[in-house]
Amino acid sequence: MRFAIAYSTADGLDPDRLVTFARHAEDCGFEGLYLPEHIVLYPGAAIGPYEIPPTLPYPDPLDCLGFVAAATRRLLLGTAVLLLPYHHPVVLAKRLATIDVLSRGRMRLLTVGLGTLPGEAEAAGVDFGTRGRRADEAIDVLRLLWEGAEKGVGYHGEFFGFDDVCSYPKPYGVTHLPIHVGGSSRAAARRAGRRGDGYFPGGALTPQERAVQWELARTAAAEAGRDPDALEYTRWGSIDMSPERVEVYAAQGVTRIVVSPSSTEPERQRDEMSAFAERFALR
Repeated sequence: MRFAIAYSTADGLDPDRLVTFARHAEDCGFEGLYLPEHIVLYPGAAIGPYEIPPTLPYPDPLDCLGFVAAATRRLLLGTAVLLLPYHHPVVLAKRLATIDVLSRGRMRLLTVGLGTLPGEAEAAGVDFGTRGRRADEAIDVLRLLWEGAEKGVGYHGEFFGFDDVCSYPKPYGVTHLPIHVGGSSRAAARRAGRRGDGYFPGGALTPQERAVQWELARTAAAEAGRDPDALEYTRWGSIDMSPERVEVYAAQGVTRIVVSPSSTEPERQRDEMSAFAERFALR
């Protein structure tokens, strides 16, 4: 089992606090650091029954991860989730590869999702109803550009099209970066199996629905001619979870657990991370 940590900017974006958090996570032995994304918020925006304060600060996660990379040496860099339909994949391919090269191969926990706020899609100029198909094409374009050589590659889809283009630099030492798919729907599970390198479900799903979705991801992978055993399975956990609880996750096929500090106070957050690292012998 691998363990990663998520960072919240709910109390504001402070560079010293972010670096201190990331360095402590690295010293504790966490595999990686995750940041979320919202392009914009607006009054009344809600995820399920929970309204999101429109002034909640959501910085650009990739810019933050590049900043973190410069201050750390081993920590992998992740998103949970990057709202893929709101990024042009030609631009995104270069941004991700650049971070990966400058970090010497640490942009490896990219998790993408569709987003659930119609107003956010509208502000980004994206049709909310077609964002799933747009994300599918974007994944294909990212991989095509990373794999393409000096003769260039072409693509003609519903949303994106180009001929004979090259995108450099390439990811550091690999053909393409892993792309995990996040979401809480069966469509997300199928997308993970057909196109993803892993599945990272969220939301208030029942244990039964989680099991159904993981099996659906594996089945979709097999039907697409891919190896279902190669899929990684990431889940949210709690900072105070017990070894016994982790064993339950492992029995369900989970390969990575992402936790978040329960405190908003920096010193208490570091204490929680240290206690977790000691409980699971991460160092």
